[in-house]
Amino acid sequence: MNSDFPRIISLLRKERGISQKQAALELNVSQALLSHYEKGIRECGLDFIVRIADYYDVSADYLLGRTADRNGATLKIEDLDVDVDESDATDSKTYAMTALNKHLIINSVNIIYELLEQIDCQEITSEVSSYMMVSVYKMIRMIYSANPRNPQAMFSILPELYMGLSQALQNISEANSQCLSAGKNVGSKEGAKPSAIPLLSPEIISRKFPELAPSLNSLIQRTEEKMKTLNK
Repeated sequence: MNSDFPRIISLLRKERGISQKQAALELNVSQALLSHYEKGIRECGLDFIVRIADYYDVSADYLLGRTADRNGATLKIEDLDVDVDESDATDSKTYAMTALNKHLIINSVNIIYELLEQIDCQEITSEVSSYMMVSVYKMIRMIYSANPRNPQAMFSILPELYMGLSQALQNISEANSQCLSAGKNVGSKEGAKPSAIPLLSPEIISRKFPELAPSLNSLIQRTEEKMKTLNK
């Protein structure tokens, strides 16, 4: 099988709030066998994949980690309203890929800010915004500075210092965000109220953000695929 299948079927069961014993009974397998499937100890047959896909009302592709959408849909360049000129395939593909990546990032960021608004903690919003602003700053400065003819007077931090300082600021913003979101104070900054932290799951996110969730799912999947290659 693959490493995604055990994780996903375990997530779906816990998300539904049922015990492994109950799921095994309704799937007509032993609890021991289902436990082995969820732990990745044993591989199941095609008939079980179809059965469990119907049981959790998801696609087989989702169970196998081939798509982040539960219905099996994938977000592709063709899904976007992008005018691709066949006469200039190279430029067109570059433009389309840029449009797709921008679409994924912007929609995902919109979800983050929707959740931050729900948490209603100014300190967390400030730290998360700082982290993202630094990311944008580093990328624009890298692109801007790639041409040595571009005047560096646009930036006040020395070229030899900006990468280290920006990374330090980003690390601090990330650490503060984690502490504050866990309800812990950071200096004079008050952490979020535990009751304000939203209850989330893939199903809840898809229901709350039906138009944005496919982008977030695709972004997560693409990012984790790149992460996995680092261990190969």
